[in-house]
Amino acid sequence: MNTERLAQLLDFLQEEPNDPFTLYAIATEYVQDDPQQARQYYEKLLEEHPDYVATYYHTAKLYQSAGETTLAEATYQKGITIAQKQQDHLALRELRNAYNEFLFEEE
Repeated sequence: MNTERLAQLLDFLQEEPNDPFTLYAIATEYVQDDPQQARQYYEKLLEEHPDYVATYYHTAKLYQSAGETTLAEATYQKGITIAQKQQDHLALRELRNAYNEFLFEEE
């Protein structure tokens, strides 16, 4: 984790507490060293900014790595639905690929 970058992001968050990109960036900073903290930020994004499609891939991966397969599957599926509605073809392809890998690993 880059503590300097994280400190800067946390400052940004104080200035703009509802900025989804800042929340996303903070969560991503925490993923490796503090997955529980990352989870809190990702879940805040899912709750407060459900259309921020990038969140779904990373949150589902986090759930998957924690062994929470039911949550992971539901998160992939919701992300796929959001990406389809937004016609975000890149996000849709990434989510579908990750979801298919997830299903293959669960067999």
